[in-house]
Amino acid sequence: MSAFVTGVGLTPFGRLPGRDSLDWQCAAAHLAVDDADLEVGEVDAVITGYSTVAGHLMPANLFAERFGIRPAVAFGTSVGGATGLAMVDQARALIESGKARHVLVVAGEDRASGQTRATSTKVLAQVGHPAYEVPLGGTVPGYYALLASRYLWSYGLAEDALAPLPVQMREHAGRKVGAQFQKPITVLDVRTSRPVAEPLRLLDCCPVSDGGAAFVVSARATSDRAVRIAGTGQAHRHQHLTAMEPGNTGAAVAAARAFEEADLDTSDVHVFGIYDSFSITVAMLVEELGLVPPGRAGSYARAGAFASDGRYPMNTHGGLLSYGHSGVAGGMAHLAEVVTQLRGERGAGQVDHCRVGYVHADGGVLSAHVGVVLVRGTA
Repeated sequence: MSAFVTGVGLTPFGRLPGRDSLDWQCAAAHLAVDDADLEVGEVDAVITGYSTVAGHLMPANLFAERFGIRPAVAFGTSVGGATGLAMVDQARALIESGKARHVLVVAGEDRASGQTRATSTKVLAQVGHPAYEVPLGGTVPGYYALLASRYLWSYGLAEDALAPLPVQMREHAGRKVGAQFQKPITVLDVRTSRPVAEPLRLLDCCPVSDGGAAFVVSARATSDRAVRIAGTGQAHRHQHLTAMEPGNTGAAVAAARAFEEADLDTSDVHVFGIYDSFSITVAMLVEELGLVPPGRAGSYARAGAFASDGRYPMNTHGGLLSYGHSGVAGGMAHLAEVVTQLRGERGAGQVDHCRVGYVHADGGVLSAHVGVVLVRGTA
C-alpha cells in the first residue's frame, strides 16, 4: 500500500506574538486539512511534535482536544530536529498497516515570543552530555562551533568558507512569502555579523521563530496534487557530540535506506530540502550525502550549485537559516517546500522539471537522521 502527502500547511515564521503553541499547531493543521480537500472529521490519527514552550506530557491528545477531533490513534514524538520527518515515517507506517486512512502530522510553537533566550538556550543544551558537556557550559551553538572549527582546520579553509551557504538561503527566502528574513546578504555581511560561538557568527545561525507546520498523510490520493512517499530511512548512531564520528554521523545511512526503498538515488533528485540549523550543519550533511566533495560545500554554494537553477536546488524556501526555525515545525518546512515544488506551485522560485525530491533532517548534534524520498504523482 502506498502513502501520499495529500495536504501541507505552513504558516509564516518570525517573531509573531499573540498565538501560543496550540494556536500555531491548529492554524497549520487547518491549512493542511483544507489543502488535502478533507473535512476535519476525516482525520483518524494524529502525531504531534514536542513544544519547548508548552511541555505537556500528552501533546497529541492536547492538540486533538483543541482542534476538535477524536482520533483513533494519537501520540507525540521527540527526536529533536528530525522529529517532523520521523512523524511522516510513522504516519506512513500507520497507513500501510491499515490502522489509519488520514494521518495529521503537526507541530508548532511560539518559541520566539513565548520563551526567553536564556530559557531556550538552557532547554536546547540538554542535547549535550550531562557529565562531560553541559557542566562545561555547552550550548547548541557551542557544539556546532566545535564542529565548524574542526571542519575549517581539517580542510585548511578560511573563516568565510561557510558564508556562501547562508547567503544562498537568504536569496531563496527573498522569493518566499512568509520567510522571517528576506533582505539579501553578502559573504561580508555573514563574516562581520556578531560572533555567537567562534567561528560561527549570527548569520551562520538560524533564528528562533514562532510558527507552525502540518501535513496530511493519506492511504489514497485525494487529488492530482498528491505526492507519493517513495522511501524513508532513519539512522541513530550517537546522541552526544563526544560520541560522534565526523563524516559518518548516520546521514548517509539514513539516505541510503530511503533511496534503496524508493529504487532511486541522488542523481534522480530534482529538489532537495536539507536541514540547515547552522551553516556547518548543511555543509556537513551535503558532503556526507555525497552531493559535493568533502570541504567544498561553501565553494559549491558560491558557484550556484544550490540555486533554483543549479545542479542541486536546495532549501528553496530559505531553510532554517532564513525562513526561520520554530522547533519541530522548522524542519517540517523543508518538506512542505519540496512538496510545493513537486506540485509545480512554487511560482517565482519554481525548479524546472521537478518530479523527485529528497528531504533530510537531523536532531541533536547531527544525532538523529531521517530521510524521505518524494515522487510527484499517484502512480
